[in-house]
Amino acid sequence: MESRSTAPGTEAVVVDTPAGRLGLTTCYDLRFPELFAHLTWERGAQVLAVPSAFTVVTGAAHWEVLLRARAIECQAYVVAAAQAGRHNTKRESYGHALIVDPWGTVVARLPDPRVTGIAIAEVDFGLLARTRERMPCQLHREKGRAAYGNVILAGVSANVASATTAANMD
Repeated sequence: MESRSTAPGTEAVVVDTPAGRLGLTTCYDLRFPELFAHLTWERGAQVLAVPSAFTVVTGAAHWEVLLRARAIECQAYVVAAAQAGRHNTKRESYGHALIVDPWGTVVARLPDPRVTGIAIAEVDFGLLARTRERMPCQLHREKGRAAYGNVILAGVSANVASATTAANMD
């Protein structure tokens, strides 16, 4: 498993690009909505990048649901590159690269989700602004902090996955 040889980063990264302010994440980060909220609401990300290599088991169960949830929660575009295919006798990645708009609509996906390819969609900053204006989640999030305090992403333990699901991930 990758978690045995890879350490988590120490900061949330957002970079300015011609396609807008891009929040950088990777694979397993998708399971931590507070990171995506921080990138969007605190750091100004408009597009969230999620390159991944989900297994077939976890991908079929969680991939699209989590991507759409992050887009809706953050009212941002989510661009999800996804490694596909068999790597060896023990590992096969799910694939299914896609792009989700701030409303949670999948706006691009590969015609064959299990092969290498490129999904392309327009980043509509007007839609981004209208979505945030009509449903002001950031404003409501700030007001809610008085009730529940600040949510802080303190780091991820290597022992996050439960034993019951970890056995099914390989």
